[in-house]
Amino acid sequence: MFFERVKTAGLGHNAYILGCGEGLAVVVDPRRDVAEYLQIARENNLSIAYCIETHRQEDFEYGSASLAEITGAKILAGKHPLFGRADVRLGDGEEIKIGSTRLVALATPGHTPESMCYAVYPQDAGENCWGVFTGDTIFVGDTGRTDLSDREQTAENAGLLYDGVHQKLAPLGDQALILPAHGAGSACGGNISERDDSTIGIERGTNPVFKKSREAFMQQKASENLPRPPYFSHMEVVNLEAGRPLPAPVGDRVLSPSEFKNRMKEGMVIDTRSPEAFAGSHIHGSYNVWLKGLSAFGGWIADDKSSIFLIVDEPDQAPVAIASLARIGIDGVQGVLVKGVEAWREAGFPIEAFGTTSAEEASQWMKNRDILVLDVRDDMEWEEKHIPGAQHVFVGDLEANLQKLPKDRTIVAHCSVGHRSAVAMSILRRNGFTDIYNMLGGITAWEKLGLPLNKGAAN
Repeated sequence: MFFERVKTAGLGHNAYILGCGEGLAVVVDPRRDVAEYLQIARENNLSIAYCIETHRQEDFEYGSASLAEITGAKILAGKHPLFGRADVRLGDGEEIKIGSTRLVALATPGHTPESMCYAVYPQDAGENCWGVFTGDTIFVGDTGRTDLSDREQTAENAGLLYDGVHQKLAPLGDQALILPAHGAGSACGGNISERDDSTIGIERGTNPVFKKSREAFMQQKASENLPRPPYFSHMEVVNLEAGRPLPAPVGDRVLSPSEFKNRMKEGMVIDTRSPEAFAGSHIHGSYNVWLKGLSAFGGWIADDKSSIFLIVDEPDQAPVAIASLARIGIDGVQGVLVKGVEAWREAGFPIEAFGTTSAEEASQWMKNRDILVLDVRDDMEWEEKHIPGAQHVFVGDLEANLQKLPKDRTIVAHCSVGHRSAVAMSILRRNGFTDIYNMLGGITAWEKLGLPLNKGAAN
């Protein structure tokens, strides 16, 4: 039996290709750019027969429609109307045989109302479940967030998810592999393990959904306060149609420095270089979202109506950057400046810079200078631990809360290591803050130095 997990950097997304016997395969929860799935299928002499959707994803755009058009595959989903387009619909407990493999659909609402899991029974496994595609119902070490459909129903949704896991998934047996749609770094879970591999048996001994009572689990999920990126609402719409084709190739969008300078006023500039490079030199008014963070944080700055001009370090990074935005439904890239700000600088155009500091230096400044330490991590990270005296504004909410920050004080921004605080620094710079520093190394370096931390609930 052929099996491969295809991970998407920056999104914490997992898709799966499963060979079902007789040369047939299924692709589970495919992302929008489908070339990698097609290549894997070709290399292994597999014909993609079905694209399976576990739920209407909110954090990335589906590639089911594209795969169906290219390969003739059928889109398989549940019967809930939130799935939208589908060729084959299975209800709870219904099954389908593909090649020599049997798949059983299991309704597990809670993360979303339509959430489905699919238990896999290969021919040579007999009555034993080999694995289960769990979507966002259960992750390795965590479960899907339950606030997305209605924040007021977070606890009730958690109860539904708990029931689904215990009543539908647990009976599959401890040997069954857990095959979730996301891993660490996903916006759809709060504490997903770095591990990719797990079984129901392992989760039974480690995952809160098994370790806690139903009431305690509901309380835990109700206390989660995870940020909801604004692009999620757009994904809800486009995924009703199983996603859209990709935008045109990048080649005709590479601009010279002069062309870039003339056109960048038409929209926003996103610089994908590292925080250190951006701090040292950048174009006035540009945002800094590091390349690997574009899928996760580009949607906090841009939306599906934005005109975007990208800056990358190397030409081969341009298609990566465009794909990262396209995966979250943002297609408005109008032009790309390759070779970073180096090309801009060599053309004689003006650049700006701002300061960086270390955890050790920032701790000394707090003793001797009037500085504001700005923590831009999310609420759960802040509540777990934070620097005494720091002010907290999540980076995604920063532009809407600039009035809370003084322009006449030195601001030292930090996150975990320095990437999200670089986004924050670019937002501050765009809005007229000048005495600003990015604390590189973030709270990770701060803690390693044994510097003071408040742990537990925010004071």
